[in-house]
Parts: sequence; structure tokens; C-alpha cells
Amino acid sequence: MAGQTDEVDRIVGAWSTQRPDLDFSPLEVLSRVDRLSRHLDRARREAFRRSELEPWEWDVLSALRRAGEPFQLSPKQLLQQTLVSSGTMTNRIDRLVGRRLVRREADPDDGRSVLVTLTEEGRTRVDAAITRLVDAEALLLAALSRTDRERLAGLLRKLSLGFDG
Repeated sequence: MAGQTDEVDRIVGAWSTQRPDLDFSPLEVLSRVDRLSRHLDRARREAFRRSELEPWEWDVLSALRRAGEPFQLSPKQLLQQTLVSSGTMTNRIDRLVGRRLVRREADPDDGRSVLVTLTEEGRTRVDAAITRLVDAEALLLAALSRTDRERLAGLLRKLSLGFDG
């Protein structure tokens, strides 16, 4: 889309005029990523809201749903997937049990341990939320062809491996 400019172009242009000694190419990329992140955050919050879920509830429920039948994980496995503290996870599980979105069950392999299992209501909510989320995210990427999406995904993967690895 040659010839088109956005707010980042205007900001970088102004900085380049004021500080021609600096290379502003990182801002050209990461300021756009930041702006897109805000749009994504809004779209996600709306998808979760429409499914009557908080973002933290989504994190736990989606981890259970992705686990496949019987949609259960240990609290330790949930901790690893959601990157929160043990106390926070206990609180989250308690609240989700209270909303009847998950239930605690004795681990048949270890009577001292429990498993957290997605209830039918929890599965209905998380399935509705993921459908809404995929639709909302597709709209955010509508200006890109499938090839452009794949290229961008590859570049972002390459960048994020430096942080996640």
C-alpha cells in the first residue's frame, strides 16, 4: 500500500526531523506492534465478555479445553500453562469451581492429588469464546492475504523465539 501513511509514519517522521542522528526503524516495527496489541486486547476482551468470561478465566478454561478429553489437568500443569503463582492458581480454581465452570476431582493415580476438570458449562463457554476470538482476530487481519499472514507469522515467530527460548 505504497503512498499510504499511518500515525507511526507521522511520529517517526517528526522524530527523524528532530533527531536525524538516530535510526528510527525499530519504532516503525514495534510501535505498530504495540498499537495492534491494543486493538487485539480490545477484541479479545469483547470476545470473552460476550461469553461471560474474564481474561484470566479464559486462560484456565482454554488450557483445560486444549488438553483434550477428559479436559482435565493438575493444578501444577495449569500453573505451567498460565504462568501465575500457586496461590493465584488456587484462588482462580476456587472461583471457577464456584461458577461451576470446573470441578476438582481426586487423581485416580495419586489419592493425595487433585485434577481440575472442565464442566459442560465451562466447555460451552470456552468453545463460544474461541469461536468469537477467531472471528474477531480474522477481522483484525482482513487486510492481509493468507500469504502475507503466513509471512508475518513466520517473522513474528522468529522474533519471539529470541525471548521465549
